[in-house]
Amino acid sequence: MTVRLDYFKHADALPLQALTAISGYLHESGLDPQLLALIELRASQLNGCAYCIDMHSKDLLALETPLPRILLLPAWREANVYSLAERAALAWTEAVTRLPDGETLDRCYGELTAHFSPRAITRLTFAIVVINSWNRLSVAFGREPGQYRPGDLEGAMNRALERFADLRPTTERSKA
Repeated sequence: MTVRLDYFKHADALPLQALTAISGYLHESGLDPQLLALIELRASQLNGCAYCIDMHSKDLLALETPLPRILLLPAWREANVYSLAERAALAWTEAVTRLPDGETLDRCYGELTAHFSPRAITRLTFAIVVINSWNRLSVAFGREPGQYRPGDLEGAMNRALERFADLRPTTERSKA
C-alpha cells in the first residue's frame, strides 16, 4: 500500500469532525453495536479499504462476536449465522454502497422495512453513508492498516459530538 497523505494532519477540521460526530452519534443511537460493526465491515470489504477492514474486524472481536460471523461475512448470503434482520441490513449495505438500479434498491428497502422502523432505517443508512466516506478517504490517501485498537476513536467521537451538541435533541443531550 502506498501512503499518499495523512488526511488527519492536513484536512480542515470541520469535515473530519462532522464525519466523526456522525460516527459517534451512530454508536450512541441505539443501533445494535454488532450490527453496526458488521455493516461497517461489509461496506469496507466491498470498497477494498484495508484500514477499515482491520478496524471493524477488531471491533467485532472486541464485541465478542463469534468468529464465523466475521469470517463468513463476504459470503453472508450462503451462511446461516446471520438473522433475517441482519441479512436485510447487509443487503441494504451492499445496495447503498454499490447504488444499483432502482428495482434492486426497492427490493432491499422492502426487506429492510420488515425488520426496522423508519428511524432505524435512517440510522442504518447514515451508518452506510459515513463508512463509505471513511473508506473513500482511507483508500484514496492510503491509510495504513494495523495500528487501530478498539476504543481508540472514542475520545475523538465524544469531542466531535460536543461540537455539535446544540443540534442534538434535549433528551439526548441530557443523557450525554
